Amino acid sequence: MNAPSLRLYVDAQFTSPYALSCFVALREKGIEFEMVTVNLDKLENQSGDYARLSQTQRVPSLVHGDFALSESSAITEYLEDVFPQVPVYPRQPRMRAKARQVQAWLRSDLLPIRQERSTLVVFYGVKYGPLSASAQAATQKLIEVAQQLLADSPDCLFGEWSIADVDLALMLNRLILNGDTVPTRLEDYARRQWQRPTVQEWVKLQRPSL
Repeated sequence: MNAPSLRLYVDAQFTSPYALSCFVALREKGIEFEMVTVNLDKLENQSGDYARLSQTQRVPSLVHGDFALSESSAITEYLEDVFPQVPVYPRQPRMRAKARQVQAWLRSDLLPIRQERSTLVVFYGVKYGPLSASAQAATQKLIEVAQQLLADSPDCLFGEWSIADVDLALMLNRLILNGDTVPTRLEDYARRQWQRPTVQEWVKLQRPSL
């Protein structure tokens, strides 16, 4: 499937969970695109050119012809609307809404986990020390919600794979790959999701040294 002038801007270390989500959505849909890296350590996201492109001055950003869009869930929803042939969200409206709910929750909650288990754990093998009390509470909430979501379908959320599975697996892997205790059932789920070819393509990207 051709998509002329489609560019995805991602972080230069390929550690952004949100860039991963957009990358996988594009790959799953078979859309041709150019990937452009932005060095966040050098504040390239605040440069004039990029700031004009990305109103939020963050990655990922998508450019499709003369249209630019930032924020990962907005990007994946746009891709679903414009390239619907291969869905990355459930087709049933209520399940699709639930998938978007999961995405919004993972991006707006569980801050202690994101602070104490950065994605350097997932993509660089960095290990961190014990979780704080607040991170332990966030972990317990994550585990309880994930178990509820997967109660009827242990392989995928909502009975079929969606881009929300990538987001949930990434959050779980922040803990699992650091050696933190997560129920075996959730470990198995995250492991299966991580073996998806489009996810592995991102995992195997050549990253600069820390």
